[in-house]
Amino acid sequence: MKKSIMSWSWIFMVMFFTLAIVDIRFGILGLLCMGTPIYLAVRGGGRVHCAKYCPRGSMFGVFIDKISFKRNLPKSFKTKTVKNIMLIWMIGMFTISLIMAGGDFTKTAFAIVRMMTVSTVVGVMMGVIFQPRSWCVVCPMGYATSLIQEGQKKHKKAA
Repeated sequence: MKKSIMSWSWIFMVMFFTLAIVDIRFGILGLLCMGTPIYLAVRGGGRVHCAKYCPRGSMFGVFIDKISFKRNLPKSFKTKTVKNIMLIWMIGMFTISLIMAGGDFTKTAFAIVRMMTVSTVVGVMMGVIFQPRSWCVVCPMGYATSLIQEGQKKHKKAA
């Protein structure tokens, strides 16, 4: 029986943070974490990254599951309003960080690591309090890919 990628893709998150500790410039690899889901969605895969590949979701599922209180996420977290706020906030904070980096490679890599760290810490806290993969409900990347998928469906209907 073949193991699912989700059972081991968490290794990429550990590698990312380990490499970033060794040399912050490796933080630029975080662009893969942001680019891959968008690439797959644009190619027509929708949220396939979330369901089959996401290293963060894998990490939460493997490790947080053991310490989670497994409470249900409040319904308000599942609303488009909350998801829009999260997406706009993350894009805004990332944009400000990139502007502040001023094109400097190391500062840009640091900005990516900081964003990945903050979102991972929030995801861990949500996973402990609620279900292990609660972050996945509000994840800006997952929401962005679902918006891409919705846009593609509307475009096909209009054509």
